[in-house]
Amino acid sequence: MPISKCPPKSQPPWKEWDQKAQKNGLRHQVHAVNGDRYVGEWKDNMKHGKGTQIWKKKGTIYEGDWKFGKRDGYGTLSRPDKEKGKYRKVYSGWWKGDKKSGYGIQFYGPNEYYEGEWCSDQRCGWGRMYYSNGDIYEGQWWNDKPDGEGMQRLKNGNRYEGYWQGGLKNGPGRFFHLDHGQLFEGFWVDNIAKCGTMTDFGRDEAPEPTQFPIPQVEVVDPDGVLEEALAMVKKKDEPSEAGTKRSRDSQSFRRKSSPHHPTAQTGGGVSGDSGHTLGIHREHLILPALDPPLSIGASASLPSWPWGSSCYSFYSRPLSLSAGE
Repeated sequence: MPISKCPPKSQPPWKEWDQKAQKNGLRHQVHAVNGDRYVGEWKDNMKHGKGTQIWKKKGTIYEGDWKFGKRDGYGTLSRPDKEKGKYRKVYSGWWKGDKKSGYGIQFYGPNEYYEGEWCSDQRCGWGRMYYSNGDIYEGQWWNDKPDGEGMQRLKNGNRYEGYWQGGLKNGPGRFFHLDHGQLFEGFWVDNIAKCGTMTDFGRDEAPEPTQFPIPQVEVVDPDGVLEEALAMVKKKDEPSEAGTKRSRDSQSFRRKSSPHHPTAQTGGGVSGDSGHTLGIHREHLILPALDPPLSIGASASLPSWPWGSSCYSFYSRPLSLSAGE
């Protein structure tokens, strides 16, 4: 007697539709409810692999790598330029977890961009920033601001080499006033030079040299005076713990070699352990104004300087080369 088999049950239509709706592999174009579009590779219903996303609201386009629904890998972000009628590149570089991470270039405007390292959509690590006014900063970044060791070159050629914290000059550094032929080496707090030394540097070649060279004034133990003033500044304006870790000893920083430093120029002089150029330049000691004022040698009131409006006491001495220095 023949045995009859039951016919297989047909699959519910919704299951078939659901299987067809599952996104895996390459899809030519998928539209979201809000009007966004995506063309590229999928895995388990998530953007995964190479693909292009177009956001309808702002017209932004991302082309690059995806990983489980997020931008991850190398990619380029562009936005429409309404004035020129075409797309303008905003960022090109590496991503992780839908955020800029790793090396990348961010374009802020036609003449302003940053190239360097990123962490979670913020500039951090080493990078170079070109500003629209012609200034350039190259150095360390943290929390999207210059922080650590870095160099800022202004449009007129003047530059600062030293330490930063929170986007401001903080710690030991040197400022080259190449337009006036002077060099300041000292200690900064929140963009204001608190104490240090001023020397004539390249004054004969400067486009706008000072009217008179730095005068010769004798001071007893100028290095001791400077160290005492520096200790007072550090005690009064004690930096944060993070800034302290990134800072270096002032004298050690001044001894560091630099191709732009006067002691590194061919025929520019002989440098001793103190970091001064010996036998060539005269030097000012610029110290914080004290109450009561410190009276050592000759002093005078310092006029308004570009780096701050604070009042300083003014000292100077000639530098001479002697054995053992």
